[in-house]
Amino acid sequence: MRTGLNPLQWSFRARFGLGFVLCVALLAYALYVQFILQVQPCPLCILQRIAFMVMGVVFLLGTLHAPRTRGRWIYTLLVTVAAVLGAGVATRHLWLQMQPPNPFGSCGAPLNYMIDNLPLAEVIRKVFIGSGDCAVVDWRFLGMPMPFWTLLWYVLLGAWALLAVRARK
Repeated sequence: MRTGLNPLQWSFRARFGLGFVLCVALLAYALYVQFILQVQPCPLCILQRIAFMVMGVVFLLGTLHAPRTRGRWIYTLLVTVAAVLGAGVATRHLWLQMQPPNPFGSCGAPLNYMIDNLPLAEVIRKVFIGSGDCAVVDWRFLGMPMPFWTLLWYVLLGAWALLAVRARK
């Protein structure tokens, strides 16, 4: 069936396909910032990337499967849960960046070092407490830091998944 240019008239498969492409584009940009612009990600950035990866995989599976009624809700629920978790991490990251600078703060250990050397519960605790480098704003677009933009994308992609449930058959 022919699909128009209006994304609100697209099929579930087309809507989830766009969600997948957007997640891949966001992750590709994160890698560009890391390897080309030389901005190293903090532990909270890594968690946000993982949330986008989970969303991208679910969007891809939904695109390939193109389920009917109940299956659409399952895929949408999975995307929405990943979006809410990612938004929570991004909100925490923004909160850390809005605090006054701590002159005694340190960057802390990298995430891969913590995973190799600490129990998982301790790694999770340390990641959410945040390290000095999580509070540093070293990238901005239109005056806003990276966690603001990731939070916006979590909200938009979660809403997009919810709209996809109501797509035509």
